Amino acid sequence: MRKLWLVPIIILGMMLVNNTYSEFYLAKLKSDSIPVSMHENGLLREIEIKASSFETNASDARIDPVWKAIPGYNGLKVNIKESYQRMKKDGEFSEDKLVLEQTSPKVHLSELPPSPVYKGHPDKPMVAFVINVAWGNEYLSEMLATLKKHRMKASFFMEGRWVKNNPKLAKMIAEEGHEIGNHSFSHPKMEKLSGAEANEEISKTNAIIETTTGVQVKWFSPPSGGYRDETVKIAAANGLGTIMWSVDTIDWQKPTSDTLIRRVTTKVHNGAIILMHPTKSTADSLDRLIEELNKRELHVGTISELLSEDRVMKKMSKK
Repeated sequence: MRKLWLVPIIILGMMLVNNTYSEFYLAKLKSDSIPVSMHENGLLREIEIKASSFETNASDARIDPVWKAIPGYNGLKVNIKESYQRMKKDGEFSEDKLVLEQTSPKVHLSELPPSPVYKGHPDKPMVAFVINVAWGNEYLSEMLATLKKHRMKASFFMEGRWVKNNPKLAKMIAEEGHEIGNHSFSHPKMEKLSGAEANEEISKTNAIIETTTGVQVKWFSPPSGGYRDETVKIAAANGLGTIMWSVDTIDWQKPTSDTLIRRVTTKVHNGAIILMHPTKSTADSLDRLIEELNKRELHVGTISELLSEDRVMKKMSKK
């Protein structure tokens, strides 16, 4: 008799369990939770599957039999976890929300034996202006103004004797953020000099550039491109990499602007090092030349930027 009071409760419980509304409610809870989990897992899986199409291996620095030292170039890897977190809210894959991380090569330019550099990595959509300065003061201001207009930096390789005679101009170029390089002291034929003479030309120029501008240079550009293996080794012993070029404006021949621009644009390539001087031809052509390079989606940077392993990234998330 004492347990008879449980009967109504058991009957009520059975009615609730079998109630159509209860069944609908429970089913609704399941439908709300399971697809969400499946959808999230599906998005994560989609990112994992598509990641490989956005990734590339890093490229090691190497010595090319023709082009000598070629710098390395970073690879790309998708950060799956962070990419998923950025896409999770919208619940769908978006290329713009991929988080890409750069991966480093195993062999770096600094680890190669001393060798001249003629160009940057062929996959890097960037070029560098090498402006050798031993004369042409009257055209420097216009060239600097053009570079400033386009918010670009170039690498000015200065003759030591020129720096000694034009300290204000040398300091002005450095203060505007351009890279400073060593172009020997007296513009000799470096390939004809003894080891001791070559060392004096390079070390003396390093010293006067640092005294005048406060800059410790990293690169050496031999006059007229003249060098021998010993020259490159002596430069390396002074802490400098040797820089040549792959595209020549031949601006000392006083070409027209159209001729100079055509010379560059018909030969320019990813990683090009473009040789120029402070001449009227270059000063008159520089603005149009930069615009032409922009049309080709080639960034203009310094030698250090060109030869760095950093990638030139598209408009996509990066780390």
